[in-house]
Amino acid sequence: KWKGEGTTQNLENIVIGRCYDYIRVVNPAVGEKNCSQMWEAFKNAFINKDPCSILPKDYELFINLSLHTIPPNKSLFWENNQQLVNSFAGRGRRYMSLGDTLFGFFGDFLNWCGQADSPGLDYESCPTTMECENNAVDSFWRMASITYAQHSSGVIHVLLNGSADGGAYPQPGFFADYEIPNLQKDKISQIVIWVVDDIGGPDLDSCGINSVKTLETRLKTLGYDVTCTDNNKSVMFLLCLD
Repeated sequence: KWKGEGTTQNLENIVIGRCYDYIRVVNPAVGEKNCSQMWEAFKNAFINKDPCSILPKDYELFINLSLHTIPPNKSLFWENNQQLVNSFAGRGRRYMSLGDTLFGFFGDFLNWCGQADSPGLDYESCPTTMECENNAVDSFWRMASITYAQHSSGVIHVLLNGSADGGAYPQPGFFADYEIPNLQKDKISQIVIWVVDDIGGPDLDSCGINSVKTLETRLKTLGYDVTCTDNNKSVMFLLCLD
């Protein structure tokens, strides 16, 4: 019925397992969390509802149950390079990207939706962003992005893809629309932008030109101390390795 893939099989087992993995192995510093309660709050955000009328605020209880401190200077925002960011952040060892927080780790790379007339999950199909933007997954990531930005502090890092079609800094985009507006200016000392091209890929965007210039201007106008570097060596080494 929808064009998107259906709910990931075994979703409940996966997310509850991820929750325990996170609090026991990945980042025990967050302390005790009630993983079953988190699953219930997560599920209740979208279950038994029209899959096109799920709002970010529906996930508020889930976010409150999973929230923890994001260490200063460790936030890593990104667009168009999820796999690279995951490797570079190193599960929170180097940086703590959204996917390295408990709430992000919980839903990373998964899909889900419910149905208006059923208490179950829809495993057949879920709506895509094109079909409706208030779908269960997009609204989850909007809420997660807003929360992540609000709790980030110190030096903020942003990793952008200089080979991305449509520019390194997409508008609309999660960083442009949900993260920048929710940064807490008084908690941030600097914003460091890294623009990295794919190995052998086109160099479409760089510091000071095209969409990156738009981003730099926006952040400076908001009063941030901004620096930008092309092809950061550490990230390039990681790309070469892959």
